[in-house]
Amino acid sequence: MIEQNVSLKHYNTFGFDIKAAFFTRVTHIEQLQTIFSDSNLPAQKLILGGGSNVLFLKNFDGLVIKIALEGISVISENDKQIIVKVASGVSWHAFVEYCITNNWAGVENLSLIPGTVGAAPMQNIGAYGVEIKDVFESLEALNIETLKIETFTASQCEFGYRESYFKHKGKGKYVILNVSFKLSKIPDFKTSYGIINETLALMGVQELSIAAISEAVIKIRKSKLPDPSEIGNSGSFFKNPEISNDIFEQFHTNFPNAPFYKISDSIFKIPAGWLIEQAGWKGYRNGDVGVHAKQALVLVNYGSGTGPEIRNLASQIQDSVFKKFNIRIEPEVNFVS
Repeated sequence: MIEQNVSLKHYNTFGFDIKAAFFTRVTHIEQLQTIFSDSNLPAQKLILGGGSNVLFLKNFDGLVIKIALEGISVISENDKQIIVKVASGVSWHAFVEYCITNNWAGVENLSLIPGTVGAAPMQNIGAYGVEIKDVFESLEALNIETLKIETFTASQCEFGYRESYFKHKGKGKYVILNVSFKLSKIPDFKTSYGIINETLALMGVQELSIAAISEAVIKIRKSKLPDPSEIGNSGSFFKNPEISNDIFEQFHTNFPNAPFYKISDSIFKIPAGWLIEQAGWKGYRNGDVGVHAKQALVLVNYGSGTGPEIRNLASQIQDSVFKKFNIRIEPEVNFVS
């Protein structure tokens, strides 16, 4: 069913009360094929998952397609591994909880990340030393032009840091239908990144488990990140910049106490939140938009803020960070106009 003039307030985690001229929920693949073959529907279409990674700048004049495909199934397994196919509309955190319940390891460090499974490979979501590419097996996507279902391997997805084929060359050409993950029955615990070990110790964990790691990650995220149901936000607004060795050497000379992660001999990653905080933005507020008081990486809507106001604030922060550190930070969030 196609609805008209629908508020998207509850379909984007910033909570902007903007309108979609047309709106529909898709629960079956055949519905998608019908929608993209119907020339009477608006040419402008937007695929929407959990709405956690979009910044609406104005009302959307076309058709918003809310992906509500559901289902989790086991494709194959042996004594060590299991491959699970998950529909793109499944809540990401619900999938993580399902894995923990079944003692399937690999995604526990990605607990409480907002959004849906279908958006996960698009962004190559990651946290605490783990990225989607580490557990990715394949995905199926609908080719919008041919209406045929195609399979993509990890190499075809061209994963990068918060990047994939679907954000660039494949943008607007496909709708992700499901994702298959290769999970382990023999956990390889990853606790060295960030403050996971410290949090586990404070929790009094005696025997390590994927459930304990998940709980630790949830505690860390809740301590730093605001709940979108209470304060509108999209989680981390900016990507952590990766800089070359030459830029890093100058940066490290000027700011010897700055945190960093060595990616390779020539690439270093700097926490964007630290850069923003050092530039003086943490806790900043102008009207109903601002930078969260506990995590400078998060831009927030306190109630009646707008997309353009968030975009302008983001631009000011980018300019300020570049002026102070000679490092350009880029948004993770997709701007929709």
